[in-house]
Amino acid sequence: MRLVIARCQVDYAGRLAAHLPLATRLIMVKNDGSVLIHSDGGSYKPLNWMSPPCVLREGVADDGVTEWTVTAGKTDDTLRIRIEELVHDTAHELGVDPGLQKDGVEKHLQELLAEHTTALGAGMNLVRREYMTAIGPVDLLCKGATNSSVAVEIKRRGDIDGVEQLTRYLELMNRDPALRPVRGIFAAQEIKPQARVLAHDRGIECVVVNYDELRGIDDPSLRLF
Repeated sequence: MRLVIARCQVDYAGRLAAHLPLATRLIMVKNDGSVLIHSDGGSYKPLNWMSPPCVLREGVADDGVTEWTVTAGKTDDTLRIRIEELVHDTAHELGVDPGLQKDGVEKHLQELLAEHTTALGAGMNLVRREYMTAIGPVDLLCKGATNSSVAVEIKRRGDIDGVEQLTRYLELMNRDPALRPVRGIFAAQEIKPQARVLAHDRGIECVVVNYDELRGIDDPSLRLF
């Protein structure tokens, strides 16, 4: 990765036109070919950028000012950077990134709920994780207090798509005489109001789960309320 701090002017031309007047900014040139212009604010979002594939050409304009021209590989879009003053220019080899590993992803929630099925309701017992149907696996297949089958779909954030997914599973599972009747539970750390309304309309129960509590690190004595 190349990091350049420079007093520069930036102009973007293509599907739209954008102009950044002269100011000191950070220019990032990544090994994937992308070029990003950052200010000392605005959080993570660049002021302007060119996504790969693109080509960066460094040259000098007619007035003697250093000028970078970045052209897109698939369109006619152009990013032109005029560097009036170069403050800092370094290159760094970052190596292969292993990727972001999130805590609390759906797989972890599934593992925890499989171990603590009572978080889904009293008398709930696990039959199988990843119960396979003709259109994909249901996260958990459980038996309720009355020994009825329960299909559980687990999401970090529950939205309408998750409810639709569980609805399709339930339709197939209720065709199986060995399982039916099968009711559904939609479990998530957060469930959007629209998803909750749709689930209620389809007879699906919504359960909000506390990830920290499941992990045993949520101490009730530390709560204010």
